[in-house]
Amino acid sequence: MIEDSRFTRTLVVHPHITGEKSHRSPKSRLEEAAGLAEALDLQVMDKVIVPLRQITPATYIGKGKVTEIEALAAQRNAKLVVMDCRLSPVQQRNLEKTWAAKVIDRTALIIEIFGARARTSEGKLQVELASLEYQKSRLVRSWTHLERQRGGFGFMAGPGETQIETDRRMISDRIAKIKRDLESARRTRGLHRKSRAKVPYPIIALVGYTNAGKSTLFNRLTKSKVVAEDKLFATLDPTMRIIKLPSNRKAILSDTVGFISDLPTELVASFRATLEEVIEADLILHVRDVSSEESDAENRDVLSVLENLGIKNKPMLEVLNKIDLIAHTQIGEIGSGKIPISALTGKGSGQLLQIIDKKLTGGKKIKIKIPTSEGKLIAWIYEHGEEVHAKPDSDFLQIEFKMNEKNLARLKTESVLE
Repeated sequence: MIEDSRFTRTLVVHPHITGEKSHRSPKSRLEEAAGLAEALDLQVMDKVIVPLRQITPATYIGKGKVTEIEALAAQRNAKLVVMDCRLSPVQQRNLEKTWAAKVIDRTALIIEIFGARARTSEGKLQVELASLEYQKSRLVRSWTHLERQRGGFGFMAGPGETQIETDRRMISDRIAKIKRDLESARRTRGLHRKSRAKVPYPIIALVGYTNAGKSTLFNRLTKSKVVAEDKLFATLDPTMRIIKLPSNRKAILSDTVGFISDLPTELVASFRATLEEVIEADLILHVRDVSSEESDAENRDVLSVLENLGIKNKPMLEVLNKIDLIAHTQIGEIGSGKIPISALTGKGSGQLLQIIDKKLTGGKKIKIKIPTSEGKLIAWIYEHGEEVHAKPDSDFLQIEFKMNEKNLARLKTESVLE
């Protein structure tokens, strides 16, 4: 019988290089690493910060600390140690030998979580590609422990299976095939986006640090039931739903994967693909956990990722979530231009929809003359325009209205009549 990963006793270690500049405290980094482990249903028995002046080539941390953790692992009967850093294959091997436990680094842990969360075939391919890129220099034993615990994801092979027998050439061949499959999936998604462009609904993308409450807000606004857990990376594959705004106009709301600091390089490409909907969005809602002690640091991380994706000068609203977890006096201190809400209780969600509606209105003022026989076109203008005023003129209607660029482009091509 395959043992469940919830019974894997785990230590979480955050090596902190003293003197290294960071906008996050070692304690918050440790808590995040423990949260990542718990997101994989590992049983965290203990978590420790290891201060070090410099990295030791053979074991990353110094000999004394290696001995201390060896004793702690034995005391806690830990079968797995998560190192919140990037380990070389040699460092991983040496630590496993000394501690008599499986050792994985931050990169392996996040790839495992992405693998557990991926639901679509494309998402699974992205994670497989990331894992193969990671394994390239290791070839064997990277995944055997967690594979045994949960039975694997179906593509990360365990002991005695194909992975141990796989050589570098076979990995490279597999990587090439996955890249071809992903390129095909991207082309298909591009076609879907083109067909969506014919639907005159603006796209609103939710972004934010992982566990900021995006999926809870998504469910609140769309009245749907997307998985919303108090876990890091509860959402990986993008989810889209149509919402109705207070003006009765419709928009498409997209939920996306949560951002995180120090994202493994192997996952950057798949992360970028997952966030293509953000790049195409008409409006971005940046959801922040206002109750988090690291809210400002998380904000910087999110803005940094958006900048790396080349997302600049795009309309954005800053949504401060989880006000139900902070004192009433703190809510009053929230600056202008930021929208305080509680996605869990619904407080502030009505105001948020009003602001979204107003933000998406914009557009130019247009005056046109339309034959009264064009009932379908006139109805479409009333549905998608703002401040619509019509005046009869013989067999025509003189209509004055405001409309955003996307709908105006459709109106000019008369594609609304198709």
